[in-house]
Amino acid sequence: MAKAIMIQGTMSNVGKSLLVTGLCRVLKQDGYRVAPFKSQNMALNSYITRNGDEMGRAQAVQAEAAGIEPEAAMNPILLKPTTDMGSQVIVKGKPVGNMKAKDYFAYKKELIPQILESYRKLDREHEIIVIEGAGSPAEINLKQDDIVNMGMARMANAPVLLVGDIDRGGVFAQLYGTIALLEPEERKRVKGLIINKFRGDASILMPGVRQIEGLCRLPVAGVVPFLDVAIEDEDSLGDSLKGSGSLGAGIDIAVIRFPRISNFTDFAVFSCMPDVRLRYVSSLAKLGKPDLIILPGTKNTIGDLLWMRQNGLEGAILKLAGQSVPLWGICGGYQMLGEELEDMHGAEGRAGRKVSGMGLLPLKTVFGREKRTAQVEGAFSQVEGIFEELSGKMFSGYEIHMGTTEINREQGFADTARYFCGRLEICRPLSYLMPVQSQSKRMKEEGISRGNVYGSYVHGIFDREGIAKGIADALRKEKGILEGKEAAVDYRAYRERQYDKLAEGLRESLDMELVYRVIKEGV
Repeated sequence: MAKAIMIQGTMSNVGKSLLVTGLCRVLKQDGYRVAPFKSQNMALNSYITRNGDEMGRAQAVQAEAAGIEPEAAMNPILLKPTTDMGSQVIVKGKPVGNMKAKDYFAYKKELIPQILESYRKLDREHEIIVIEGAGSPAEINLKQDDIVNMGMARMANAPVLLVGDIDRGGVFAQLYGTIALLEPEERKRVKGLIINKFRGDASILMPGVRQIEGLCRLPVAGVVPFLDVAIEDEDSLGDSLKGSGSLGAGIDIAVIRFPRISNFTDFAVFSCMPDVRLRYVSSLAKLGKPDLIILPGTKNTIGDLLWMRQNGLEGAILKLAGQSVPLWGICGGYQMLGEELEDMHGAEGRAGRKVSGMGLLPLKTVFGREKRTAQVEGAFSQVEGIFEELSGKMFSGYEIHMGTTEINREQGFADTARYFCGRLEICRPLSYLMPVQSQSKRMKEEGISRGNVYGSYVHGIFDREGIAKGIADALRKEKGILEGKEAAVDYRAYRERQYDKLAEGLRESLDMELVYRVIKEGV
């Protein structure tokens, strides 16, 4: 059986995911087989495993930090909000339907066997499991039938470290109030406190640290500074959507920040470039005239298209596209670029609803009941326009979408659109008796372009080495700026360096002897 340690927080966005990521890296560096686990995650940033299961991207990041392959067992329940009152429910990597919050609250007890099955799988294969809670364990209106905080700690018999966020202020009240609202048996599980996101001179904080240790009768396991590491955020509450780069950066990339934006980590690779400013735009007043506009993924394509239509962003983007500003749509953003969207079965709301798209690509998207989830690898074909240097480059990523998109050849302007990237598929012979060597690969169309408008379903299409730099170089050339002297970004290697940097920061700020003692002794 694996040892366990659980990170819970006084509220959302206190840094639980980051600390779990860092601890996974520390434990890996120290030679342990370690895995992350979060029983229930609510996020629109998701990841597709090698076998096509969908899980929270935060746990995929934590698995990468631990040096292991992400699998849905690390996040058996994923809730992807579709409205303010409901979410798509994904269990062990597969969607089981959309539920209103009240209905899910009544249903979630039935998921305990799946949670335990997933946890026990990791328990058999690893030496230590680092468990992440959600929100706060002191939400007294939600404590009944809890499956993600103290309820999960009981199921795993895990000791708990409680994290508070000093950057928001009131960290001592956060910690003391949370401990006070726990039941006696829950308090016994808490073995230490962590103060996170500290800025300034830690010696000034020490009198408060000593007082909170006395009030809570618990040791403070560390004061973690605001670490300057680029680790992908779990959801839109994080800092990534604040953008990167300075106002004077040579290249300006604007990503439209939809209300239901998903997988915004698709663009993190551009944040690594010193002369690129990456902005997330949610209003017409902030759009300006960027060098590249990106329509990202969304959990509600029709709803977010109508939101953009109502606030004037759609009209402004259409105008800029007409002025040859490059426009790139990913997944839901790709669907929006077409002529029509039809929701036959109510996948995004009202069944039978038809909405006109932006009309920039000759596409029609029909939302059905089935979701495509798959890792993909492919290549850009002969790309036309500003990004012609991408031609022939390989990409990899994954798809997560409900809609089926087809090109409409009936319109005259469709003849000017062309497939510009495709995924590689293994073509297996019809007879199972044929030797493996007879398998071949073919390209299946994965996106189309027309002029300066590009669209594809592939998340992560910019991540492979040379692609983001090729895009940035093309934009520099268009502006008459000398090409960047930096080498093409190896984004995987960059992430590995960030995990090591995070681990180093935790080793310096946490009492690792205490952490290991908590892991060894348990509850």
